[in-house]
Amino acid sequence: MEQALQKKFGLFTAIAMVVGIVIGSGVFFKAEKILTATGGNLPLGIFAWVVGGFIMISCAYTFSVMATKYERVNGIVDYAEAAMGRKYGYYVGWFMALIYYPTLTSVLAWVSARYTAVLFGWGITGGECMTIAAFYLVASYALNALSPVLAGKFQVTATVIKLIPLVLMAVVGTIFGLNNGMIVQNFTTVVSEVDPMNALFTAVVATSFAYEGWIIATSINAELKDSKRNLPIALMAGTFTVMLVYILYYVGLAGAVTNQTLMAGGQEGAKLAFETIFSSLGGTLIFVFVIISCLGTLNGLMLGCTRGIYSIAARNEGLRPTMFKQIDGVTNMPTNSAILGLLLSAVWLVFFYGANLTTPWFGFFCFDSSELPIVTIYALYLPIFVSFMKKEVDLPMFKRYIMPTLAILGSLFMIFAACFAHRMAVVAYLVIFAVVMIAGAFFTRENGSQLQ
Repeated sequence: MEQALQKKFGLFTAIAMVVGIVIGSGVFFKAEKILTATGGNLPLGIFAWVVGGFIMISCAYTFSVMATKYERVNGIVDYAEAAMGRKYGYYVGWFMALIYYPTLTSVLAWVSARYTAVLFGWGITGGECMTIAAFYLVASYALNALSPVLAGKFQVTATVIKLIPLVLMAVVGTIFGLNNGMIVQNFTTVVSEVDPMNALFTAVVATSFAYEGWIIATSINAELKDSKRNLPIALMAGTFTVMLVYILYYVGLAGAVTNQTLMAGGQEGAKLAFETIFSSLGGTLIFVFVIISCLGTLNGLMLGCTRGIYSIAARNEGLRPTMFKQIDGVTNMPTNSAILGLLLSAVWLVFFYGANLTTPWFGFFCFDSSELPIVTIYALYLPIFVSFMKKEVDLPMFKRYIMPTLAILGSLFMIFAACFAHRMAVVAYLVIFAVVMIAGAFFTRENGSQLQ
């Protein structure tokens, strides 16, 4: 008898997934990048965080409305199928399984290893770092494949731990800065004059990548207790929490050191701010928190990655559906899907190293696999939002038109921003994307799928 995924995750786990996947390494270095982009204009930097946050929230809200109507085995694939039909849902699922999940998972394995290497004084592209990256990738897979419940508990724990340094800086840094006048000075002093519109655009681009990842939480909707109620709550509570934490942390940094010092410090800026308030011990501990933060994000990404090809196979579509829709009777995990997810992540880790961390191996086809898949996911949102507005005639105007329209505008901005930042690398990425999609079309014919 064919088994189904069990309802094993609660609301708090789902919220922790949203917060834990989004809050990773990005917040610890994007703050400095945004400050530099705005020329040290703190209010403009905060506005950029708000703009990026509301783009994320508008998309999450629209999907949360969909979550109250559709539930099957994988949120984004379910929504794509319901809005645009089985064929579109299949290609979205194929993209998520072969590109989106494994590219981001592999990069997070390296980012986690990178901060571990920094902690021990090793190079961030050498053998030590890449060996640790491979270990983290396999360890995250093992945790999710052998004990998904334990993986969910780790996600909650990692989320709580990663919030500690952020909340400490937000509270203590703000109090510290108000007492010594640092916050007032930073709010009223601009380090260098920049064009406000260009600065805002560049800064929002930086926040867009810091905010990415919340959609992955929808991959567990078939395993979430009372998902039609809990998933919308998790999406909204999680995204609002992320935006609030980012802004308060950004203000807290301004209470620790001057804008000019943060801008000059680069990726060491956060460590310098923590050392100023919590002594040199705090500067060391921040790297421990950053590592845990990255591992929590890696765990959430791997959770989605292990279910990627299963979401297609469960519909009797794609590559060897009979094999990849099997559920292990002991762990209640799609074991074969999880193994393929690990393999794909390993392949993309090799690509990321060869394209970004050493002398380029792939010539014209080198691109940043941590960012360009985001271009595609926002492009794939667009027809889903448009179809949603056409079909859901029973919804009030706010849910049917206003929020989806804001989500569409936000998605278009993200697409343009990413293309603006990467330029010709987008062409290289699109070639590989096209090859992967053509392969997906081949498997629909091979299986005799009648996708409508």
